[in-house]
Amino acid sequence: MELKNATYGIVGLGIMGGSFAKSIRQNILSQSGAAGKILVCNRSTACLSQALSEGVADQTFTSDCVAQMLPLCDVVFICLYPHATLDFIKEHRNNFKSGSIITDISGVKGIFEKSMPALLREDVDFIIGHPMAGGEKEGYSNSDARFFVNHNYILCPSSFNKAENLDFMRNLVAEMGFTRITETTCDIHDWKIGFTSQLCHVIASALVESAEDPEITAFGGGSFEDLTRIAMINAPLWTELFISNKEKLVSHIENFEKQLERFKKYITEEDSESLKEMLAHTREQRLKMGSIRTVKN
Repeated sequence: MELKNATYGIVGLGIMGGSFAKSIRQNILSQSGAAGKILVCNRSTACLSQALSEGVADQTFTSDCVAQMLPLCDVVFICLYPHATLDFIKEHRNNFKSGSIITDISGVKGIFEKSMPALLREDVDFIIGHPMAGGEKEGYSNSDARFFVNHNYILCPSSFNKAENLDFMRNLVAEMGFTRITETTCDIHDWKIGFTSQLCHVIASALVESAEDPEITAFGGGSFEDLTRIAMINAPLWTELFISNKEKLVSHIENFEKQLERFKKYITEEDSESLKEMLAHTREQRLKMGSIRTVKN
């Protein structure tokens, strides 16, 4: 199956579903001789009309008609909350096209590793994936194909995945603009994402909540703004992510609290030598960490 000739289904046309549709349209289905299509499904109809009028989608389906869409799709991106994704697969188990590839975008993976073998038909492949990209604002109107350029995509290959389908996904995300594909286990994914994403959202939210003066941003010079950008949060989604990964996330929070206590102690005791040593070590560690983003040559 060639990328440019596949039929892609998008379930959930929000900011991420819309970005997938736009990216596939711009980067894959715009290629010479492309015969592929994009079919989209969403509960509300306003974004469906917009995607159709913009030429992003070839055909649209409301949620109650998704059983008509799925048998037509070679690849299905389920862009729903984690447990809603599981419920969707369970409900529509018999509607997926034989030989099709299904994938998710969820920020937690353990729940899929445990549930998928029992939910899937043998002739359908589910590839666990997580695009490390997006924006703060919700909805299709805020979707953008450029979100994916020079970003990281995580894949969690499973024992039941077919090698050719994993290769297809690798090629697909690369064509969409992702410049680094990280492959790992679901357990490692949840541990590391618990730190690099979920803990960061907890910290940003706690920082905003700690402000005693709502007009304090008048004194901002960029630091507060940089640290709290992600505090403009989708509350239902992140509540589910935090709780679904609670053991790993709480462990990260507890370690972070220990580091805060160290700072507090050194500052309270005016221990400038220990504070300078800690800050110097922090700088060194951050430089070693580098960045997960790479630039395509």
